[in-house]
Amino acid sequence: MNLEIVILAAGQGTRMKSRLPKVLHPVGGRPLLEHVINTAQALSPVALHVVVGHGSEQVRQALAGYDINWVEQSQRLGTGHAVMQALPAVAEDSVVLVLYGDVPMTRLSTLQHLVSHAQDRPALLTAVLDNPRGYGRILRDRDNALIGVVEEKDATDEQRLLREINTGLLAAPARDLLAYLPRVDNSNQQGEYYLPDIIRLAVADGNTVASCTAECELEILGVNDRVQLNQVEREYQRRLAEDLMRDGVSIADAARLDIRGKLSCGEDVSIDINAVFEGDVTLGDGVTIGANCVLSDVTVAAGTVIHPMSHLQETTIGRDCSVGPYARLRPGTVLADGARIGNFVETKKASIGQDSKVNHLSYIGDCEMGAEVNIGAGTITCNYDGINKHRTEIGRGVFVGSNSTLVAPLRIDEQGFIAAGSTVTTAVGRDELAVSRARQRNIKGWNRPDKRGSKD
Repeated sequence: MNLEIVILAAGQGTRMKSRLPKVLHPVGGRPLLEHVINTAQALSPVALHVVVGHGSEQVRQALAGYDINWVEQSQRLGTGHAVMQALPAVAEDSVVLVLYGDVPMTRLSTLQHLVSHAQDRPALLTAVLDNPRGYGRILRDRDNALIGVVEEKDATDEQRLLREINTGLLAAPARDLLAYLPRVDNSNQQGEYYLPDIIRLAVADGNTVASCTAECELEILGVNDRVQLNQVEREYQRRLAEDLMRDGVSIADAARLDIRGKLSCGEDVSIDINAVFEGDVTLGDGVTIGANCVLSDVTVAAGTVIHPMSHLQETTIGRDCSVGPYARLRPGTVLADGARIGNFVETKKASIGQDSKVNHLSYIGDCEMGAEVNIGAGTITCNYDGINKHRTEIGRGVFVGSNSTLVAPLRIDEQGFIAAGSTVTTAVGRDELAVSRARQRNIKGWNRPDKRGSKD
């Protein structure tokens, strides 16, 4: 069987009240449409067609990395009309699965089941809801055979009482779509060409139509406004959290975890509340993530602790390191095994050597640091001269006293020692002590200013 998939993504989404096309609104840090595309690709189709309309250029650009046949629907005249636009590119001997770019939570197993029912006849995915309001209703005969779909606006009062609804997801042999879609008319209150009308036409021709049922409502929930977007987001996050916990990750509160990309974890990882993971994040065995941390495109090796309130972006952390609390590691930071970054420390394009320490209130930028270096509190590397960035090189075993200013370009060789409060502008050799500060003067008999005589 050759499977081809058509994804309908042409709608404007006016209820989102946004300039962004609806299918580009994010869930888990990725566009709604991208979730649907990834699920579709897992079915290994021979071709993937995406029908676009409103904001089509934005949509194409956002998903430019995928192998897609983009189909333009210049007039949005309904789902049947949308599928018709894609049919000229579909092989007649294929089975076609129709998905929606704003329905991201459908399980792969559900779609596999639906496709398996559509080898020689149309198959429709239905769901049974306690509150079916807003959905088209499934019509069945006395033998429970599916005979049609009626949209709610066109339904009778009796039909509106039905709880089995049309999800819109449908699979059918391409030859059936080619035969029935041209016969679909728009004689309904919306004046649109409805894809499910092919069910009625197939039954009228004496053919049977298959159906299968979705497991839950969220699996087939389409996103039409920001309330539904939030519902889908929380369901998506819940699924990810449960998968992680089943794989051995300890999560303090699954409802207070956000994964906006991909998170890979080793054994015995622990994640506290309100952690946010963006992009591609990998956590090694025994890593601990404290409360309210944000990690974006970060790799953390085994045994490392990221203390609360720390923000890491595009960094690589070695084994048995300690970061934070309240640390900010900016892009290009690399920590070797055993390195320590303490509270209120910021780094950028900095390589911190094995067992080196930057423990308090410091900025280390554009820096190559060797092993076993100690950076005192309040130290900064002055890497920017107003035009260009310059590097600081710090050798193995260097000690930098508190409140020091290292003016790049600068090299401090192994075992160099910087006295506290120094401003260092020239190279420091091996085993040298650098002292650069004004000589202290103590003025005897100095009178402290007295405010008692002031009119203020």
